[in-house]
Amino acid sequence: MKKLILLPLTTFVLIASAQKTTPDFTYDVGGKIAFMQLTDAGVLLVAGSGGLAGIRPGADTPHFIFEEYGKVKEEEVEVVPLSPYVIITQGGKSQIPGTIFANSKRTVIDVVSGKVMFATEENGWKQIAQLNIFQPENKLVVVGNRTKAEKEVLAVGIYDLATGKQEGFANLDPNAGKARSVAAIPMSSGVPVLLGNRVLVPTTKKVVCADLKGGNLIWENDTKNISQMVADPAGNEIYGFEERSNGDTRIHKFGKDGSVLWPKERSLKGRVTRFQILPGGLAVVTDVFKGGGSSLVGRLTAGGESKIAFLSSASGEDLWDKAPKTKGYVSHFYVMDDGILFGLHEGGINKISFDGTPVFKKPLKTGENIHTMANTPLGLLYITDTDANIVNLGTGDAVWAKPIQYKKAKAVSSAYDQANNRYLISTGEEVLAINENNGDVGTWAEVELEGKESVSGIDVRGAGILLTSDQNMLLLANDGNEIYHTYHKAPGQSGIMKAAMGVMTVASAAVAAAAATQSTYHYSLGNYSSAGAQRANRNAAAATGFENIASSSYSEMVKRFKATMATEDARFILTSLSDGVGIVKVNKDTGKTEQEIVLKDKKPVYEVDDMAGYLYYMSGNSEISAYKL
Repeated sequence: MKKLILLPLTTFVLIASAQKTTPDFTYDVGGKIAFMQLTDAGVLLVAGSGGLAGIRPGADTPHFIFEEYGKVKEEEVEVVPLSPYVIITQGGKSQIPGTIFANSKRTVIDVVSGKVMFATEENGWKQIAQLNIFQPENKLVVVGNRTKAEKEVLAVGIYDLATGKQEGFANLDPNAGKARSVAAIPMSSGVPVLLGNRVLVPTTKKVVCADLKGGNLIWENDTKNISQMVADPAGNEIYGFEERSNGDTRIHKFGKDGSVLWPKERSLKGRVTRFQILPGGLAVVTDVFKGGGSSLVGRLTAGGESKIAFLSSASGEDLWDKAPKTKGYVSHFYVMDDGILFGLHEGGINKISFDGTPVFKKPLKTGENIHTMANTPLGLLYITDTDANIVNLGTGDAVWAKPIQYKKAKAVSSAYDQANNRYLISTGEEVLAINENNGDVGTWAEVELEGKESVSGIDVRGAGILLTSDQNMLLLANDGNEIYHTYHKAPGQSGIMKAAMGVMTVASAAVAAAAATQSTYHYSLGNYSSAGAQRANRNAAAATGFENIASSSYSEMVKRFKATMATEDARFILTSLSDGVGIVKVNKDTGKTEQEIVLKDKKPVYEVDDMAGYLYYMSGNSEISAYKL
């Protein structure tokens, strides 16, 4: 009798304890909230009429509240990726025709320590044209104008971000104070480059090199209007990119002593999107747009193309007699030991040796939208919207006798099932199983999800193969039979989810553009791995990079990125619960709901920190609630 009575009671207690309506922590940020964002450092940023607040996981009160600028808007906040820093920009903008904008109020905050590391006013700056963080040096370089008395004096300063202290300063305009026209005053034209204790600053009149320790100008040359610069690994040779008003680019080259190394700049059609310095020359990709407005999607569909060149580092001359035809935009670009491998957005893969001769017997035809290009033990695996194959990287010949072809996929995701030596490709409505060795393919599972959704993720787990969409989770055994299928109906797409998707597209384009001119950036073909392994590899690589930076904040980030994800075995789904809209935590291996958090908001604004295991929810105009997961 005791067992019969206690069993339902125990079940009731377990269900009741799984549902949470009371948050573990509540924070008042002192003003109406405009937006919130989780940083890579694990600190939640909350901005609005009360300023900018930072919330650390498990803290009783906000870690910091920055109120000096008053109301802070979303567009005024720049979170520096893979760092503890956030930049706030406000103040009126000024511009002289042909130059870039300058801001009068800029602050850098270390969100891990909660300290202000730099502020325009406190460091005597009137207008700032460039504010750039350099890693792993952990330095901040500022270019702009100083106090009112020096408002026409272009200057540069360097700050140690571990301490916030100024390490150096230099006046870049030796003719300041002399009578001259406004047009004769040098203005910042682009991003500076830090080379040890020296900084190179591009202006509308010249490139200036300053010794930041002594404040002396070391040299200047007459190269004008450079927007980006790339130095070779030794810092001896510098390439400067001048973006023309007609959409083309000029590349200039000068030495670390300022001497001009190319007698004439190299003119290229289009904007440089990829650039790598190699022992035998310079690999360059430019995109030539033929209309389409300012949107990336519009430009990609307006009929332009990418151009690939391999330039002599000595003269800038093109080393290839005949550049490879693209007839589309380069979406994948990898530098290998024996040449350059590239894939096109419109479909097609090719490989060119450094002397300009084709490595592949002929360009490889593929479907549009190449999702994956990666190394495997057998060769290059590619996956597109309509086909997949493995090809020999030395010849371009197919390793599998027949390309894997399928109806245009609604969504493409893939995984490698090591236990069964097979690749699994989901096309949204079916999962194909491909024998790794011979390419034999068959439909492993046909999938029909609820809510008219298509599979968007696939993960190989010990319990089986997990297929996921926004609201569905489906676990299949090795033979394709269903272990469980759980569905949590969507309450309607929330405002925050819509905003996140829009930001993601813009961010991806911004990252691609930024990567094009980083001297430390290398375009290497990676090994194929599933989503979970990719995430683990990225975290491990980031943690290793953080270890090389002398900063207590980076030391804390090492711990975060090395830790096992707190919610590695769970997914979080927004759904309708009996008491209102909420989040359910679902176990990936069992499909069972382990936790319910009632948010009581039809369009909740929330963030999930799956590394530390917290859900943050905007529970009021000025209030954030946090739930342990």
